Amino acid sequence: MRLPGRLSAAIEVLDDIDKRHRPVAEALKGWGLNNRFAGAGDRAAIGNLVYDALRRRASHAYGMGSDTPRALVLSVAVRDWGETPEQLNDLFAADTHAPDILSVDEVHRLSAPEPLAGAPEHVRADVPEWAVPSLKQSLGPFWTSEGRAMSGRPPLDLRVNTLKSDRARVLKALERFGAEPAAIAPSGIRIAAGTGDSRTPNVQVEEGYLKGWFEVQDQGSQIVSALIGAKPGEQVLDLCAGGGGKSLAMAAAMGNKGQIFAYDSDRHRLAPIYDRLKRNGARNVQVRPPGEGALGDLLGKMDRVVIDAPCTGSGTWRRRPDAKWKLTAEQVALRVAEQKAILEDGAPFVKSGGTLAYITCSILNDENGAQAWDFLKAHPEFEAIPGSPLLEAIAPGAAEHAHLLPQGGVLLTPLKTGTDGFFFAAFRRSS
Repeated sequence: MRLPGRLSAAIEVLDDIDKRHRPVAEALKGWGLNNRFAGAGDRAAIGNLVYDALRRRASHAYGMGSDTPRALVLSVAVRDWGETPEQLNDLFAADTHAPDILSVDEVHRLSAPEPLAGAPEHVRADVPEWAVPSLKQSLGPFWTSEGRAMSGRPPLDLRVNTLKSDRARVLKALERFGAEPAAIAPSGIRIAAGTGDSRTPNVQVEEGYLKGWFEVQDQGSQIVSALIGAKPGEQVLDLCAGGGGKSLAMAAAMGNKGQIFAYDSDRHRLAPIYDRLKRNGARNVQVRPPGEGALGDLLGKMDRVVIDAPCTGSGTWRRRPDAKWKLTAEQVALRVAEQKAILEDGAPFVKSGGTLAYITCSILNDENGAQAWDFLKAHPEFEAIPGSPLLEAIAPGAAEHAHLLPQGGVLLTPLKTGTDGFFFAAFRRSS
């Protein structure tokens, strides 16, 4: 397929998403099944167009004076992919699979040197308007720039599994993809985001992945896993383990010494952890499926309790841009209530002198700083652990690349840290 056909396909997929309220991945898969003639390169390019349109939906729509799928895709082609209106019209005229020729108004809008002139702040930031107060509380004067950074393409980050390999070995195995050491995470590797129709490499078919040498994990997730500070010989409860990403990172940091109890209230979320533990060679992780009394023997005995809380996922808007425009204030309130309840559930497992780590993949203050502050006010037996020294222990100068909150919390962001959005706060129980 040539560019005009790919643009038409992206318009079709976005129209399907709007009309049927389908997740992006599902809509793209459906289009691929119905158009089997499209090759892998075509599917990748169409996916890039769709995701680019959704990441900057507000600003593309403002510049075009319309949020129709056609308007969004044409704006991506010109504003993000470097085409010109004249080039598009030449291509469209010569291709039977192309969208209709650009109108005079579309040419005028796509040729405007400042498409966002006079645009409201939330449009410039490409975030929902209702979320602005919470973002201002989290990010202060940087919130608009952070929003723009959150609308870019994410890199592909990997964590070297030091139980089976080392960073130099994995870098060599992946050098053809342009793999580089991550800036902060000591076991991190980064493959830069592509542009235009470039394809993200499928590293999960690589020999090193199959042997357990590395895992796919955003550098932000790696950093907060390291901030937990799990040490060999400790007893650790991962209370919201899910697929086990942070349990695996802690197992490596502990050198398979000590014990990690991986628990999740949802068996389906927990299901992938078994195969991942085996492939990674993580032998100090004991999976505790949900059930009555599943954790009763651990009360008051844990050196560290990790709560990777269910959240809005606003920190992952680069990867799931459709979620950005579906999220509501009411949904945030529900998540905040869940987080508060999980913090209450997790606190009794922390032994005297032990640590409770609270983590979200959110950039909203309601789920982060406000939640941490409420917990401290309700639990005088805990005190906040300053985040700056914890960051510096990972990599000198790391604290300069994070937002440090007054109550000790750490907020990682695309603009400041070059990662997805993550929040971390640690509380120590008095001894």
